[in-house]
Amino acid sequence: MQTSVTPDAISTVLSNPSFDSSSERPEIVVQVVDLKPIGNRYTFSANDGKTRVKAMFTPTLTPEIISGKIQNLGLIRLIDFTVNDISSKSTKYFLVNKCEAVGSVLDSDINLESKSHAEASDPKKQKLEHSPVSPVNDVKTDVCTGITLKPKQEFVAKSASQIMSEQRGNAAPAARMAMTRRVHPLVSLNPYQGNWTIKVRVTNKGVMRNYKNARGEGCVFNVELTDEEGTQIQATMFNDAARKFYDRFQLGKVYYISRGSLKLANKQFKTVQNDYEMTLNENSEVEEASSEEMFIPETKFNFVPIEELGLYVNQKELIDLIGVVQSVSPTMSIRRRTDNEMIPKRDITLADESKKTVVVSLWNDLATGIGQELLDMADKSPVVAIKSLKVGDFQGVSLSTISRSNVVINPESPEAKKLKSWFDSEGKEISMSSIGSGMSPSSKNGSRSMYTDRVLLSHITSNPSLGEEKPVFFSTRAYISFIKPDQTMWYQACKTCNKKVTEALDSGYWCEGCQKKYEECSLRYIMAVKVTDSSGETWISSFNDEAEKILGCSADDLNKLRSEGGEVNEYQTKLKEATWSSHVFRVSVSQNEYNGEKRQRVTVKGVAPLDFAAETRLLLQDISNKNKASQ
Repeated sequence: MQTSVTPDAISTVLSNPSFDSSSERPEIVVQVVDLKPIGNRYTFSANDGKTRVKAMFTPTLTPEIISGKIQNLGLIRLIDFTVNDISSKSTKYFLVNKCEAVGSVLDSDINLESKSHAEASDPKKQKLEHSPVSPVNDVKTDVCTGITLKPKQEFVAKSASQIMSEQRGNAAPAARMAMTRRVHPLVSLNPYQGNWTIKVRVTNKGVMRNYKNARGEGCVFNVELTDEEGTQIQATMFNDAARKFYDRFQLGKVYYISRGSLKLANKQFKTVQNDYEMTLNENSEVEEASSEEMFIPETKFNFVPIEELGLYVNQKELIDLIGVVQSVSPTMSIRRRTDNEMIPKRDITLADESKKTVVVSLWNDLATGIGQELLDMADKSPVVAIKSLKVGDFQGVSLSTISRSNVVINPESPEAKKLKSWFDSEGKEISMSSIGSGMSPSSKNGSRSMYTDRVLLSHITSNPSLGEEKPVFFSTRAYISFIKPDQTMWYQACKTCNKKVTEALDSGYWCEGCQKKYEECSLRYIMAVKVTDSSGETWISSFNDEAEKILGCSADDLNKLRSEGGEVNEYQTKLKEATWSSHVFRVSVSQNEYNGEKRQRVTVKGVAPLDFAAETRLLLQDISNKNKASQ
């Protein structure tokens, strides 16, 4: 364990411009002082006993700080770092990409100034034995610091085109070329840096889009770039730059890029997990690394627990998810509205430690490829990690893959091992509920509960134009006043995919969705009920899950009561028991056309029993709002 810092290390680094590009750095040990968080990063002052410089750890080192490996007043060895300028101030700072803790936490800051003055008063300690100077390399070594200096060597930041020019003109092996190149990892970039060159793969390419605003017309497109460590960033190009680089950027190829600029990412439009976004102009340099050894970027995930998905509903931000596969549906064909093309779709249900489940829709090749793999191994409950999912409001919360989505089955990650261990030990025995239960489609403020957007039934029935353009959602408290006993209350459904089945010619049931014949089927509700409140009444449609909550039994059980004889009609009794009970409903209002006439359709999306405490708080809030309005 080391107990001291490298003397004069910081001043030597700051005074030697060739130090940052040196392939063989001496050991530098500094003390961490004034460690504090800034966003998802940590800043500190690097102390060598005499000099201090501001420094920042990259986000990849945050877990080591949280775990306590790196602590305030502790010693660290700098393994990989860059020296950057703060443009607004004539100062420099260290950006630490990689380091290791080498000593325990000290009681106070290290100060070698007093020791230096004491040595200056002793003539014997002033004598320094200089090592012989090499006439070839002109290298000097400072015995006090042990740091090798190259005084006449100057470091010049190389652009992408300069690197490529040197590469073409030099027949040296790739390994030797890599030693002379200073390629920055994406995680080290920030808006205050000067010259940099990155080596990245294009992992997604957008289409060229035209725009028109108050400043005029133009065109824009963007690409998503990923480096070898799996860090991503979005690069955007406008007008001349867009036309210049649109054909040059090819999906899947690797490029050297330089002379770009960075700024804080706009959360409304960003599609990757990065605090910054890159802008390339017509003077930026982009060169394909065709003769270099290619790399496959590591996929980095930022998982969101299933129970927190409601916050992302209908937002532009994409999310990553990890879960245990509960079920996999057969492939379905969906007709796309834009061009009437039939595209494959497959639904998988995932669960995690929050004891919630969610349905993920796989589209196109993911449905037919990886989706089929999951269907074949569904009985083994594999763990699936999916990157870049869109969160929608179908059935409360639903997830869909997009073109850039990436699915990994049984990933080798700590999160996957922890989740699999939990499921094998206790998760498979636990009854789980859907994240969409009791949750409605949402707006920009996140998921809605049963106690938001509360309206009376008259608000819905007196506005026949509600839901003309798209469905609208409300919550309402009402009594079930009537359930028509002779209606078609259920349909025969496939036990695998819940789709309607037909009776086979010989025996059993045929499922068009699964393209299979089954010996048995189940019944699922499609029930209409009349609801009433103080302002009026209306009919609402209720499907299986919501109808079971209203009636308190499954469709199969109700069918048995219906078929039983006896003096007392148990079927009628069961329906009457459900009437004149108060519920809180979450409903969608849409317009359907029937025989050329538009009709309002109200569908139950969620149903819950009255929570009297919550209802009281809601009433008190209404009273308070009315009092404020009257004042």
